[in-house]
Amino acid sequence: MDVKLPHLGEGADSGTVVTLFVKEGDTITKGQSLLELESEKAVATIPATAGGVVAKIFVKVGDKISVGQKILSLSGSVGAEKPAAPAAKPAAANAPAPKAAKPAAAALEAPTDEPEGKPGVAVAASPSIRKLARELGIDLTRVRGSAEGGRIVIEDVRAYIHRLQTQPKAAAGAAPVQAVAESVDFSKWGSVTKQPLSPLRKVISRRMVENWNTIPHVTQFDDADITALLPLRKKYLEAYEKKGARLTVTCFVLKAVAETLKKYPIFNSSLDEAAQEIMLKNYIHIGIAVDTEFGLIVPVIRDVDKKDLVQLAQELESLATKARERKVTGDELKGGTFTISNQGGIGGAHFTPIVNKPEVAILGLGRAVAKPVVREGKIEIRNLMPIGLSYDHRVIDGGTAARFTVDLLKAIETFAEASVKI
Repeated sequence: MDVKLPHLGEGADSGTVVTLFVKEGDTITKGQSLLELESEKAVATIPATAGGVVAKIFVKVGDKISVGQKILSLSGSVGAEKPAAPAAKPAAANAPAPKAAKPAAAALEAPTDEPEGKPGVAVAASPSIRKLARELGIDLTRVRGSAEGGRIVIEDVRAYIHRLQTQPKAAAGAAPVQAVAESVDFSKWGSVTKQPLSPLRKVISRRMVENWNTIPHVTQFDDADITALLPLRKKYLEAYEKKGARLTVTCFVLKAVAETLKKYPIFNSSLDEAAQEIMLKNYIHIGIAVDTEFGLIVPVIRDVDKKDLVQLAQELESLATKARERKVTGDELKGGTFTISNQGGIGGAHFTPIVNKPEVAILGLGRAVAKPVVREGKIEIRNLMPIGLSYDHRVIDGGTAARFTVDLLKAIETFAEASVKI
């Protein structure tokens, strides 16, 4: 029998093979790990759906594969899963191409002042149609499917695009159709080296464009005086190391941010654009942007406000290591309510971080530098850490952001030693 790539979840229709655990001639059991597949921002392990002897492997490391594609074939297989339905039925669903044309034409005549689908409701479409929709910036919940069971086919997508082009007023609330990208032959002017985008880099690129284009960003800049914080960190550094924890400035900032988010819950919210409601969350899960050789990965530390500094330091180090080794799971990347991006270790100063949708704010930290500061009429040398708070101006006003920043700086600068003691 053939073992094929199963469906990995919504938005995960394909990936790149990064590790193969079996070879031809191996005897495997049902549920045994076959390969690791890099999809979205995580590496998923794909298990065998049956047991037997590996007769032939159809993929290799570096191959891009999609749902339904053959991974390997087994001889003498046992425990195979039964097919969900007879082969004849799905074939019938895709067969009548002529019938699809009529509903597609009807869709063109449908009212355009209302969405054709409900946001958040799953739609029936093939991986290739979903991929095309992502590339064109089309919300498939607005496309009426004409095939059996409401399944969306290519004719439906074409009809939807045609309607957007011919009735621009009605399409004002719809997702914009992006211009077709053009390739430039740079080799005409000299030698070039081509480097394909990794699956992770493609995801980062797509999400950054979406976040920047859909969120009106404002960034509030300031400097946090961590002169008193640095000796406090140094004092307890060794004690934390004995606990297997690395006490960094980010650990202190995590606690300070959690404390400030409780005072300003609007920064711990999300905007439900479909319902036109602000979702205030009663939990504080903070994402930490980790710079890896594969790209930026943002694992999430949950319930930051309920954990002490030792727990936060241990979890922060663990998640950062897993992210760099590509061992972080999909669940560990979800559910964040606020994000912190620290470039201090690299040496960056002020920068404008992009809000991580569906969150409404993100804090950027730069490298602390000793600078002369006037305090009570005297010049002193203080260690100042640059911060940049970017926020969604649809949800948060400038005055609220300024007050949040003032209280955040106070929480950092007056960090209590009692909160550091083990």
